[in-house]
Amino acid sequence: MALTQRLEFRQSQSLVMTPQLMQAIKLLQLSNLDLVAFVEDELERNPLLERADHDGAPDRGQEPAAQTEFSEGEDTGFSLGSGDGERSADAFEPGTEEWMAPDLGSRTEIEQSLDTGMENVFPEEPADAAARSAQDAAPTAYTEWGGGASNDDDYNLEAFVAAETTLGGHLAEQLAVAFPDPMRRMIGQYLIDLVDDAGYVPADLGEAHEKLGTSREEVEAVLAVLQKFDPPGVCARNLSECLAIQLRERDRYDPAMQALVENLDLLAKRDIASLRKICGVDDEDIADMIGEIRHLNPKPGLKFGSAKTQSVVPDVYVRPGPDGGWHVELNSDTLPKVLVNQVYYSQLSKTIRKDGDKTYFTDCLQNATWLVRALDQRARTILKVATEIVRQQDGFFTQGVAHLRPLNLKAVADAIQMHESTVSRVTANKYMATNRGTFELKYFFTASIASADGGDAHSAEAVRHRIKLLIDAESPSAILSDDTIVERLHADGIDIARRTVAKYREAMRIPSSVQRRRDKQSMLGAALTSAAPAVDRSRDTATA
Repeated sequence: MALTQRLEFRQSQSLVMTPQLMQAIKLLQLSNLDLVAFVEDELERNPLLERADHDGAPDRGQEPAAQTEFSEGEDTGFSLGSGDGERSADAFEPGTEEWMAPDLGSRTEIEQSLDTGMENVFPEEPADAAARSAQDAAPTAYTEWGGGASNDDDYNLEAFVAAETTLGGHLAEQLAVAFPDPMRRMIGQYLIDLVDDAGYVPADLGEAHEKLGTSREEVEAVLAVLQKFDPPGVCARNLSECLAIQLRERDRYDPAMQALVENLDLLAKRDIASLRKICGVDDEDIADMIGEIRHLNPKPGLKFGSAKTQSVVPDVYVRPGPDGGWHVELNSDTLPKVLVNQVYYSQLSKTIRKDGDKTYFTDCLQNATWLVRALDQRARTILKVATEIVRQQDGFFTQGVAHLRPLNLKAVADAIQMHESTVSRVTANKYMATNRGTFELKYFFTASIASADGGDAHSAEAVRHRIKLLIDAESPSAILSDDTIVERLHADGIDIARRTVAKYREAMRIPSSVQRRRDKQSMLGAALTSAAPAVDRSRDTATA
């Protein structure tokens, strides 16, 4: 068999993931906060990209006649039953005309129009630089600090607002007073650095003395002093120690209370009989002791500089329509508004002579145009997916979570003729504000549970809601077990296994039937105990 060389032509098709395509895919799964950060980075990097205000004009004060913009009011809404509501993407093509600013004339003409010389308009003398430095110096008069009228637009009152006190800073201030010894102050600062947001130190401090080069007894002595700091209960190693510190502060840490604090697991299980026996008190005393425990703070450090909760900003609004349907609209506040400055690029293209500079600005123009189109495509895709979700889950918006239908990504992808991966990226980190609350888009995709009578399948979320309603409606004398819940769901036409009921119950953080029976009986006993004195008084009055 002879080996020969030859030339062949082959024609094939393949999908090439260009950098721009990869970034377009990345934009789909970004949340609104991440998208704003990404656009801000592009604005800093690309000189041809500008931020538009609410009126659609650029921020730089220019008035270009040819701009590429994603408009705030264009194609951000969709009503079910009123057509597809989409427009062609050709409206977002950048302008092809080149606009040049009018000629300002020669130097002589400019000086005649300004009635002064150019050196007076654009001074470059060192004296002027010194004058500007003097203006930037610290103010010396009260009126310059804001006591009088000020026309400075950059005046910032937030510069005079005190910073929020953190837990570490609050403890460090007390540390400087409590320990004059530098070595103990160093140990205390090390332990303060280990305190978490709730005010606890790690339970195991065995390696602390080795790292600090001291004895274990020295570390324990410093920790005992730190546990006396404000707020009461700080620097504890566990919940029992935290509560004990607060009880000592109130002078209520007697032997009975100590026994109660050391058996918090029984209190969590509502095993009042065992607690009463261990503490050696009667029903009235154990009730008073439990009441004192409830008034303590299990996380004393949370009131100092805790992280602020970031509210969810919805990406899509769903409102009832005038025709009985639903109107789906994008939240324009979460859509970055950017422009491509064609005027600036036209001016540069007339003056640039170097090939490297021309290539750079050409790439900037292409990237800016691509970003505007990608943002437009992202907004259209979110609107299309949200509209299909509303159409598929119409029963949820009309009648509630009990009518939530089983839905998967493939059903939505086939309906809008997109790939499942695209729908998955669009629904990630996106939220929808509805008449029943704000939900993540992934909330509407639930697994299906077969029907016992062969009818339509049930949504897993609807079944969970049904289980919660059954448990909330149970009486203390008739607690529903998981087997009983399965039987009732079967009677309602839901074919579900016992382990599935237990899994859903644990996911909703609902305790078992044994724990629920104990909790509700203890609550009922407490209610009867509080009502008993009134009954006794009525009997005494009747006897008298």
